[in-house]
Amino acid sequence: MFFELRQYHVRPGQRESWVKCMEEEIIPFQVKMGMVVLGSFVGEEDESIYVWIRRFESEAERKRLYDVVYQSDYWKNEIAPKVPTLIDREQIKVTRIVATPRSVIQ
Repeated sequence: MFFELRQYHVRPGQRESWVKCMEEEIIPFQVKMGMVVLGSFVGEEDESIYVWIRRFESEAERKRLYDVVYQSDYWKNEIAPKVPTLIDREQIKVTRIVATPRSVIQ
């Protein structure tokens, strides 16, 4: 099992709109398609910071879920066009992490 720690840079003045899009559209859609989303976060002092964490059982599952989500007509036609207006896609940082043996997030 591994996790994706995804860090985004929200465009100025778009944090509220981005969080709404994530919480009302993106996360529910991805969960419906099988993704496991453990949480999402905003910067306490820096309004441009948005972070979320997803969990995958294996690389094969990650690849399958990426295809199911990102190749869907709904993603391509409804969600993808909005994303660059709300976040800077050039600054997306995805870090794959593995929980330590005593981590509560297993």
